[in-house]
Amino acid sequence: QVQLVESGGGLVQPGGSLRLSCAAPRMISSISTMSWYRQAPGKQRELVASITSGGNTNYRDSVKGRFTISKDNAKNSVNLQMNSLKPEDTAVYYCASTLGYWGQGTQVTVSS
Repeated sequence: QVQLVESGGGLVQPGGSLRLSCAAPRMISSISTMSWYRQAPGKQRELVASITSGGNTNYRDSVKGRFTISKDNAKNSVNLQMNSLKPEDTAVYYCASTLGYWGQGTQVTVSS
C-alpha cells in the first residue's frame, strides 16, 4: 500500500522558517503532480503549492516569494521550504499526489 509520510512540522515564531518533507515513492512523484495542502481550524483545506512531474511549480498568492516546493529524487521526497512564516500560516499541512494518495498531515504553528 502506498503511503505518503510528512515530517518537519512544529512551533516557530513569526518570521521564522520550517522545512516540511514528504516521503513519497519515486514511482509516484515521477508520474504525478505532487502538492502541499493545508487546513486551519474551522477552515476548508486549501492548496499551498504544487510541482508537476516535469518540475513546473505553482503557488497560492499568499505564499509566493516565501515558500518553495521542490523534489529530492535521491531521497524520494517532496519538500516545502517555508520562510518568513506568519501566524496565518498555522495549519495542518498535507502532502498529496494527483494519483489520490495523501499523507496523515503535520502540524505547523506560527506563534510568539
